[in-house]
Amino acid sequence: MPELDSDSADIGFTSAIDLLEGLRDGDFTSTELTATLLHRVSQVDDCDHGLQSVLAIAPDAMDQAAKASPGPLHGLPVFIKDNIEAIGLPATAGSLALAGRTVTRDAEIVTRLRKAGAVIMGSTNLSEWANIRSTQSTSGWSAIGGLTANPWIFTHSAGGSSSGSGAAVAAGLIPFAVGTETDGSIVCPASLNGVVGIKPTVGTTSRTGVIPISASQDSPGPMARSVADASLLLDVLAGTDTSRQNVVDDSPLRIGIMRQWVTSDLKSQQVFEDSLALLASAGIKLIEVRGADMTEQDNDDEGTVLFHELLDDLNGYLAARPGEGVQSLADVIAFNLEHRDAEMAHFEQELFDIAVATGGRNDVYRAARERNLEWALHKVLNPAITDVDVLIGVPYGPAWLSTLGKGDDYTDASWMTHAPAIAGWPIGCLPMGLVRGLPVGMGVVARANDETGLVRAMSRIERTLGLGQLRPTFTR
Repeated sequence: MPELDSDSADIGFTSAIDLLEGLRDGDFTSTELTATLLHRVSQVDDCDHGLQSVLAIAPDAMDQAAKASPGPLHGLPVFIKDNIEAIGLPATAGSLALAGRTVTRDAEIVTRLRKAGAVIMGSTNLSEWANIRSTQSTSGWSAIGGLTANPWIFTHSAGGSSSGSGAAVAAGLIPFAVGTETDGSIVCPASLNGVVGIKPTVGTTSRTGVIPISASQDSPGPMARSVADASLLLDVLAGTDTSRQNVVDDSPLRIGIMRQWVTSDLKSQQVFEDSLALLASAGIKLIEVRGADMTEQDNDDEGTVLFHELLDDLNGYLAARPGEGVQSLADVIAFNLEHRDAEMAHFEQELFDIAVATGGRNDVYRAARERNLEWALHKVLNPAITDVDVLIGVPYGPAWLSTLGKGDDYTDASWMTHAPAIAGWPIGCLPMGLVRGLPVGMGVVARANDETGLVRAMSRIERTLGLGQLRPTFTR
């Protein structure tokens, strides 16, 4: 299929690093770049049968571009997920319950972006309330933003919950974007859209001004079309300065293959095996490793922890957020019931009901959290990573069909994201190849606070696989 809006495609798919060089050399200005990308959004996203990855455009985007601060991202536009506060953008988590509630502050990570010279061009659509409302939640759908499409094949899922961030980056609407992840919400859309995503160690990037689910598992992180671009954005979000050396580091690398973390999709498995052969031929040491499997009890414990934390953490956030409107999760439930036609046309809110019934952090919570950490840290991650630098696997198969009202089809997903999420360890995903015209990603896990090692390994894998930058087919 022909490239959508071909006139802007070359700029749209230029890397952040190359755009920075063009800005510094005077090839174009930030206002010209921002105007081009805004035009591309209007032609590819905000149009009939468009992607619907962008929830809101900042009304002052062009003014920001004209006045961008000097810094490592000087003049570069960026999108943020719409559960992150930024003055001028809605920060709704996709819910009508927060629509119109004026944002009066920038989240700390947005402050960092502005100080680095970035242009906060807009916010992206997401799975409403980050997919924590119902087991039948459809990734990429929110009452405010509608359903985000996958830019490879529009009828397929863009993943979640950072759906819009992943789709917008993949479609060349923006050089990079910020997502958030509790368990899989950056890795999933990165894999399904064919981009790079990194969930940093919990606590590495600030969550102040980010609508919460879980204090023990939430983490904002970068999404981009290359490891180098993702690392550049991660440096700004985390306040570090290691991206340049990490992405060119060819020192010896030992990778642990976790075959328990492999999708059941046979074609994706073959792409993984082909990738392993390339890594081995490049002199990377590959070692088969193993940890305990995930049981139903482990899965239930994670849910117990998340529901207890959701009640406490979201209640605290809503009560402190300025403006009139919902003040608690119970208020959100009541709002949704009152606006059932708009909010509950496709799925219910039974997980919200479960969270309210927990009463918040208590002895049940503490016992579940203790068991969960024992499993994730001492039975899975630590035994597997003892003699290697990182662990790899395949978190998801290719994107499934989006079926509003029927939830997501995780049949071909592995349980790769769960142990790192519970332990708060960093995890990344990068493109590995295509299956049936859709991307599949390789997941990479590093030790807590070892973003340096994670980026080094991801960059080495990326260069070895040699896929280059993937461009979606925009098949409708």
